[in-house]
Amino acid sequence: MTSTTDQVAGFADLAATTLLRFATAGSVDDGKSTLVGRLLHDSKSVLTDQLEAVEAVSAQRGQDTPDLALLTDGLRAEREQGITIDVAYRYFATARRRFILADTPGHVQYTRNMVTGASTADLAVVLVDARNGVIEQTRRHAAVAALLRVPHVVLAVNKMDLVGYEESVFAKIAEEFTAYASDLGVPEITAIPISALAGDNVVEPSAHMDWYGGPTVLEHLETVPVSHDLTACPARFPVQYVIRPQTAEHPDYRGYAGQIASGVLRVGEPVTVLPSGRTSVIAGIDALGESVDIAWAPQSVTVRLADDIDISRGDLIAPSASAPATTQDVVATVCHVADQPLAVGARVLIKHTTRTVKAIVKEIPSRLTLDDLSQHPDPGQLVANDIGRVVVRTAEPLALDAYADSRRTGSFLLIDPADGTTLAAGMAGESFASQGRTTVQADEEGWDF
Repeated sequence: MTSTTDQVAGFADLAATTLLRFATAGSVDDGKSTLVGRLLHDSKSVLTDQLEAVEAVSAQRGQDTPDLALLTDGLRAEREQGITIDVAYRYFATARRRFILADTPGHVQYTRNMVTGASTADLAVVLVDARNGVIEQTRRHAAVAALLRVPHVVLAVNKMDLVGYEESVFAKIAEEFTAYASDLGVPEITAIPISALAGDNVVEPSAHMDWYGGPTVLEHLETVPVSHDLTACPARFPVQYVIRPQTAEHPDYRGYAGQIASGVLRVGEPVTVLPSGRTSVIAGIDALGESVDIAWAPQSVTVRLADDIDISRGDLIAPSASAPATTQDVVATVCHVADQPLAVGARVLIKHTTRTVKAIVKEIPSRLTLDDLSQHPDPGQLVANDIGRVVVRTAEPLALDAYADSRRTGSFLLIDPADGTTLAAGMAGESFASQGRTTVQADEEGWDF
């Protein structure tokens, strides 16, 4: 008979071998949409009617061949301007793996969209125009990938056909980018010379670059080892909803519904409810209408406890032996995504898993300078697309993990309480650069927690 440990391991292995989430990024006109279009077209992942529509639009523009970038640039403004504005998600599969692709914008003003596209990615493809080499936007995308702890980065040196397929051009760009990304802490970097327009090294090996002996883009995507084993992390169960039917059939039923963010929950396990700190034991787990003895991330379940405890949406249930510490002082790195600046003293809402609480930005110790990865101390505020360190004081305790340990429970959003606008995406704990702390005065506006 198969043990529960084997069942969990089998579930994780299945996910690891069948699904890859990846994002593309690069500066304007580096050819991201063309690369994605070529990838979909040459892997035979494009429906006939989609290809016919692209061919028709291309013919109207007087183009002799289909413009494969139109397969991902779906907004009218994107097609008219020839740029990517929004994150375009595409789902496709080969015989070896399934893929969820996020094609993110390259324009500087849309860098914040990369945070959205890469936040759940296992791999990021960063494109560079072979004629331009590594530019500031390339460094910004590498920094975002490093901050988001994307474990694999592919440097796709595009438009090699426009530099005569010269190996020296590719080698110089690959060396510069690899050194920069390694300083950021990116664990694995793979450089591939390509021509998305001509199809060189995208799906099929190039006949023009016999000096390159590595994989094509698709081959690397199909074979890169990716682990989705959320069960290896300590269990975290953010409560989304309290279920109390109070019917004749279930007069005393009290269950806590949500999605397991990480780890494994077992019936009979002692647990702690945060932030209250009260303890109990898991009396039952209901999944898909049936009682089970064990459940693991990312399953959606209802947990029943042995004791009646005051629990509501936003509370976190975790095994008592590995429960996270709670804090009201959140030290984190943030990517600022709003048009309005984020300043010291700003009143915000912080959304962590299913919990949303009031907070104040107490400090902004530094802002990252992308050219040399130095820290600009005490900038006073962060503006759109800035990456910086913040210290936030919350009105109520939060049970955060370090982002390096858990991307699910170590991340949060800062929200404008006036209109609900997302201000910044945050990663708790240390980033790739060392940070200092400064002394600030107490807030006098009534939100001093």
